[in-house]
Amino acid sequence: MRPEQGPPVALSTASVYPEPVAAGFELAAELGYDAVELMVWGDRVSQDVAAVGKLAERHGVPVIAVHAPCLAVTQRVWGADPIVRIRRSVAAAQRLGATTVVLHPPFRWQRQYAARFADEVARAGEVAGVALAVENMFPVVRGRVRTVPYEPGFDPTEVGHRHYTLDLSHTATAGVDALALLERMGAGLSHLHLADGSGGPRDEHLVPGRGTQPCAEVLQRLADTGYRGAVVAEVSTRRCRTRYERAELLARSLLFARLHLQPTERPTEPTEPPTARREVARPTV
Repeated sequence: MRPEQGPPVALSTASVYPEPVAAGFELAAELGYDAVELMVWGDRVSQDVAAVGKLAERHGVPVIAVHAPCLAVTQRVWGADPIVRIRRSVAAAQRLGATTVVLHPPFRWQRQYAARFADEVARAGEVAGVALAVENMFPVVRGRVRTVPYEPGFDPTEVGHRHYTLDLSHTATAGVDALALLERMGAGLSHLHLADGSGGPRDEHLVPGRGTQPCAEVLQRLADTGYRGAVVAEVSTRRCRTRYERAELLARSLLFARLHLQPTERPTEPTEPPTARREVARPTV
């Protein structure tokens, strides 16, 4: 069960791929997730805000965040202009009642977009009242060549934004200290992608606890500091052969989040200091 006043635990619809976005709502409802993060990509329904709204209503699972179509494979979703894609993502979030839009940094070849990115993110967030949370990414390794495809880099804290998304699979792939990055994001952390990774060159999105990342420690710190953003399970289930196998991985991810989002129990103060003297009854005369 969700701790009282604790952060909501949501399911990314990317976690059900290659099943469609509708399966994300179905599984979120069946497993007891608090909400859904909508990944906008090639699935036509994910691009149809009205259809997504009907799914949320049908299954009783709200959309808490919208992941903008900023992957390499979604560069034509909602138009070729990345600024338009940001604005459409913000409009979708407003219409769906979501509080966050997740964004990746621009690619290096998007020079004009990169020059406008920080200003657009700040402006759009102020106008809409939606947190535009820029996500940490990772270098790409091909053989012995390691390149950074993002401008100016894969760590958004080097630029500075008002809101951030911390992705624990990406920290594994980048070889970044997740706890140190958490500290750098500070109060700007608005969104967490809960996943794991082995530290290899591929972005794995493992079930939390199955890799090298300090997933439990990150969740514990969030619980202890009163974090009020969302915790979103974004794990890969593409190798699952059945819905049952997929549901098992997503249930494990939810259980992990619930278990480690419990605030640390602090010892209660003793009612009497250990060194206090006891009152000794005086004999009556």
